[in-house]
Amino acid sequence: MTRLWNAPADFADEMIDGFVAANERYVRRVPGGVVRSTVSPAGQVAVVVGGGSGHYPAFGGLVGPGLAHGAAMGNLFASPSTQQVYNVAKAADNGGGVFFSYGNYAGDVLNFDAAQEKLRAEGIACETVTVTDDIVSATADEKHKRRGIAGDLTVFRIAAAAAEAGADLAEVTRLARLANERTRSFGVAFTGCTLPGAAEPLFTVPEGRMAIGLGIHGEPGIDETDIPTADGLAELLVSRLLAEVPDGMQVARARVVPILNGLGSLKYEEMFVVYRRIAQLLTDAGLELVDPHVGEYCTSFDMAGTSLTLFWLDDELAGLWETPVDTPAYRRGSVAPQQRLVAADSTATVAEVIEPGDEASQSVARTVLAAVRTIVDTVDEHVDELGRIDAIAGDGDHGIGMQRGSHAALAAAAAAVDAGAGARTTLAHAADAWSDKAGGTSGALWGVILNAVAAKLGDEGRPEPTAVAAGVAAGSRGVTDYGKAEVGDKTLVDALVPFSTTLTGAVDAGAGLTDAWRTAADAATRAAIATADLLPRMGRARTHGQNSVGTPDPGAISLALIVTAIGQTLAAETSAADDQKENANA
Repeated sequence: MTRLWNAPADFADEMIDGFVAANERYVRRVPGGVVRSTVSPAGQVAVVVGGGSGHYPAFGGLVGPGLAHGAAMGNLFASPSTQQVYNVAKAADNGGGVFFSYGNYAGDVLNFDAAQEKLRAEGIACETVTVTDDIVSATADEKHKRRGIAGDLTVFRIAAAAAEAGADLAEVTRLARLANERTRSFGVAFTGCTLPGAAEPLFTVPEGRMAIGLGIHGEPGIDETDIPTADGLAELLVSRLLAEVPDGMQVARARVVPILNGLGSLKYEEMFVVYRRIAQLLTDAGLELVDPHVGEYCTSFDMAGTSLTLFWLDDELAGLWETPVDTPAYRRGSVAPQQRLVAADSTATVAEVIEPGDEASQSVARTVLAAVRTIVDTVDEHVDELGRIDAIAGDGDHGIGMQRGSHAALAAAAAAVDAGAGARTTLAHAADAWSDKAGGTSGALWGVILNAVAAKLGDEGRPEPTAVAAGVAAGSRGVTDYGKAEVGDKTLVDALVPFSTTLTGAVDAGAGLTDAWRTAADAATRAAIATADLLPRMGRARTHGQNSVGTPDPGAISLALIVTAIGQTLAAETSAADDQKENANA
């Protein structure tokens, strides 16, 4: 269990602050993560890695000479936001372009790709290789769908070694892609992990049993068996990995880097006992073992478990693997002393001047603020339940992510209203703050929804109900375009689309906004509950889809809860406005 925290929603930020304070010779803080605190050669490709927190030493612990130039660090088990990735990449850029690499998870892909496009629009060349080493998360025929686990290390290290050697962006990308093709991993767990403040672990394994094929975000395994002996576990790990040899490789006389990775609370001594037999089995199979690794390289908070990675070398990769590395958590060879970077405070922000809206729009902005406050209250009330249902086939972070995002949105909306902003500006500020603070898939998608609605509100006058419905419809289209999910995939879309369709229909039929909204919220609630019968076809839950049958999708449920509560707020605001009119006419 996790024993030490202050506020669970602040854990990731406070962890990063402490990590930087302890490792200033290697890293400096930037909004969204860390970058090297030492000078990198001008024109060198910047290798930027990242993902959710909770996996130390991935990702911040791998920043330093010979490895990453920067790491975007999201909330616990949630991808960093687009803005966080962008900030880290801008700070790490040396003029030679930015190479991104991260585990192949939906939220990471959404946010890193969006940041990449933003950088390209500014003239900064970018390329990406997602890590797909986990053999249980998809078949070999669909290996592009596999998730990244401890094999992140091999891809990151080869890309960084190529950059260190002076390779250009295209060559760094080619070599990283080759490293990914030559990396395979397989893992097991004996217990789940528990997020700060949570009363229960994300999943449990019965006493004396072992989960097979777990994920590093607390996703449960795809199978379960009795805990074997150490030798029995070694035989399972090796046999599974040798059953899928990378294309063009043969087991006999091949060179491999074996990486036995601890997932958080398995003792090193236990792993050494297991590795003893792994080494025997690999050698007996005819493999040459190069630079064996036994330790923690990509953890899952406090999970008790381990994974084995095999990195299949050729002469080119073997040469790059020898590049010296010196980072807070990972060192190989001898790195010459590095010059410290003298930089301005990269955490400083420029205050934005907000143009006031007219009186009518400022009044609507106060209603927007009340709606955002309602969202916060709703999320706070249901945060534990949202995390619980997310943990059944996912990573259990949905409640915390929604909490972080909504609270940030409230602070931004309140500041905008205090500055005299109109409705559009107020909601747009809330949307951007939500997306940036929450990260992950849900953070990005709620940013899309709220920004789309904001664009239809304007900063002048009072918007008609048709404008609000049009904004929701634009948000619904934006979510499906951005996230690629469709109705039936068991995502937020399953509640959002019926909500939008019903709202538009009711408004077009002449209903007022409050009545139309309530009708649409009822439709969203029914649709969200109905997701319990669906198999997920998108996101992390896809791998463990059968586990989620009987449980509704957390994103759909949170949306339904929120629109229902907002309907009550709209009714209260309308009633108050009517009372004011009556008093004025009295």
